[in-house]
Amino acid sequence: MRVFALLLLALLAGCAAGPDVDWVKIPGGRFHMGADDGPADSKPRHLVEVRPFQLARTLTTKSQYARCVKAGRCEAPGCQWPVANGAENHPVVCVSWDDARRYAEWAGGRLPSEAEWEYAARGAGEEWTFPWGEAAPTCELARVSGCGGHGAAPVCATPKGNTVLGLCDMAGEVWQWTADGYHRSYEGAPADGSAWQDPYSKARVNRGGSWDYHERVIRSYDRNQTEGSARSDDLGFRPAK
Repeated sequence: MRVFALLLLALLAGCAAGPDVDWVKIPGGRFHMGADDGPADSKPRHLVEVRPFQLARTLTTKSQYARCVKAGRCEAPGCQWPVANGAENHPVVCVSWDDARRYAEWAGGRLPSEAEWEYAARGAGEEWTFPWGEAAPTCELARVSGCGGHGAAPVCATPKGNTVLGLCDMAGEVWQWTADGYHRSYEGAPADGSAWQDPYSKARVNRGGSWDYHERVIRSYDRNQTEGSARSDDLGFRPAK
């Protein structure tokens, strides 16, 4: 009887455990966020100091998210669900900002601030235009429009485009939710790397571009806004902590 009880406790602990997130340590530092020669909402270029944090090496996958759904902590995505055979390692999509936030909390983290996301995408202090440096995008570096079919590929399918710290898919593949509300410029933005909220706006910032967008929007400082309740087949996320 005692052995059965121990086995039951172990099983329950396994069910309650979060996913096996591969966390990457991002050292703190200063960088210039935005670009004065970029889109209007990426201006002005300004100095930000980011504290050390951790970011998931990969976009959250369908198999990882499915565990949260099974645990009763996350809602099933609005499309491409349930997980089909062979798609377990694809990024989860069709999740709202709240869906992403709840998963991140269940996984022991949070959504990254927009400043943290850009700092990591630009090489954690290198201030590169793209996660891999300054080389022009190709289909070997990022999955964008014209790089093969409709929909996302398995995560980390373009390892040549990884950041210097090994983060996958920080350009292309799917857009990524951040914690921030959307503002039309960086006037008044925090300089400490924290998330910038806007209680009067329903729009949230997502970053990185996707398989359905041209390569010109995957620069590390490019921004996109989407209503937080939206669910799209090219919008996912990765947690931070």
